[in-house]
Amino acid sequence: MGRLALRMLIDRPEFELVGVRVHDPAKVGVDASELCGRAPTGVIATDDTDVLLALEPDCIVYTATADLRPKQAVDDLVRILGAGINVVSSSVVALVYPPAANPRDVERLEAACLAGRASCFTSGIDPGYANDLVPLALLGAQERVDSVRVAEILNYEHYDQPEVVFETFGFGMPLDETPVLLLPGVLTFAWGPVVHALADSLGATLDEIREVHERVPAEHALETALGTIEAGTAAGLRFEVQGIVGGEPRIVIEHVTRMHDSVAPEWPRPLGPGGYHLVIEGLPRTECHLLLSDPSTGQHGVAGLIGTAARIVNAIPLVCAARPGLLTAADVPLAPGPGLSP
Repeated sequence: MGRLALRMLIDRPEFELVGVRVHDPAKVGVDASELCGRAPTGVIATDDTDVLLALEPDCIVYTATADLRPKQAVDDLVRILGAGINVVSSSVVALVYPPAANPRDVERLEAACLAGRASCFTSGIDPGYANDLVPLALLGAQERVDSVRVAEILNYEHYDQPEVVFETFGFGMPLDETPVLLLPGVLTFAWGPVVHALADSLGATLDEIREVHERVPAEHALETALGTIEAGTAAGLRFEVQGIVGGEPRIVIEHVTRMHDSVAPEWPRPLGPGGYHLVIEGLPRTECHLLLSDPSTGQHGVAGLIGTAARIVNAIPLVCAARPGLLTAADVPLAPGPGLSP
């Protein structure tokens, strides 16, 4: 995510890159361009946060992973916001809808925003615009809503985040071992706020949020861009985060995730190479397929990463102009795009 966001900031004339914070010692002291394949910028990467804050930027794009370090990520955000610097981020995913995030984290972050007169917006694609902004827009054209389901249906074979794929999702892991994502409460921590956002927009009171999942093994060794998935280890994961209303799952966020197109052929498949499937049961019945692809690589997984980075980068002007505090998709609905390419 950092590489993709960085190249956008370098390429776009409306942004001025003034600093880059890295965590890998091998990246310290290199030109920012070397981190994302662009022409030299003269901006040298540092691992010293004080150096970055001293630059007094208008906004920091925070993409450091938070899956396995949520407390440290929140600590980082508190420090940045308290210094009076706005933030757009893809990291602490529960913050896509702060009213449903960890109350203690929200309290600390709101206090930092007020102290620094700064704004913070967290988004991406999922959780993010595929299951908050797009559904919210379409729900406004319904006479009646009976249920809402948003499914991500993707092959993660080319998803360039090994930590997420192997440690968080548990692909390549024996089925009798539980990955981070499937520990009780983790799915709700990550996707529950989106369920709450949709429920609140519909004026619905949730009885509870339920988690259900299914894992399947690779029938034979699978060679992927991220490495080998051995036969018998996890190669497919399907889960639902269900918002229960009146005893029924009425608001559902679903993932159908494979490490190869041959895995779990009985599971739902996307209309195209991969993307998001939204179904609103009601009047009218509304069905939307959001299909993504990267023309340069042909990989839909890469396209999703680009969309994640672009959502927060494009939001920078609106976030800098927004009220101090934690923002939601309702505060940043129509971020300006990059304009037509020359």
